[in-house]
Amino acid sequence: MSSGEKVCLECGKVIYGRSDKRFCDDACRNAYNNKLNSDQTNLVRSVNNILRKNRRILLDALSGVGMVKIQREKLKRLGFDFKFHTHTFSNNKGQTYSFIYETGYLLLENDWVLIVQKKPL
Repeated sequence: MSSGEKVCLECGKVIYGRSDKRFCDDACRNAYNNKLNSDQTNLVRSVNNILRKNRRILLDALSGVGMVKIQREKLKRLGFDFKFHTHTFSNNKGQTYSFIYETGYLLLENDWVLIVQKKPL
């Protein structure tokens, strides 16, 4: 191999073709980028899994009704993680709802939780 030859960043094979080419094929390009992004991808995947599970638990509790009260402990037993939500909403009464996409909840007194669902746009 002469000093002017470029090698694939993933497998080290000599690259032929365009002068700005960095990988010998798509498989090497994908493998390289997957390794590079694996930590961020795993974090995002983990958070999305928790959000999906939380959303499913809230939707199951609603069971087609627009609003329902449930005990906080029951949500915890079902695996609901109160640390994860997509956004919050404060109404004019000063109450702050936590939402997982279109489904939200409001923490009430005596360990009760009010579950609500936004109307579709």
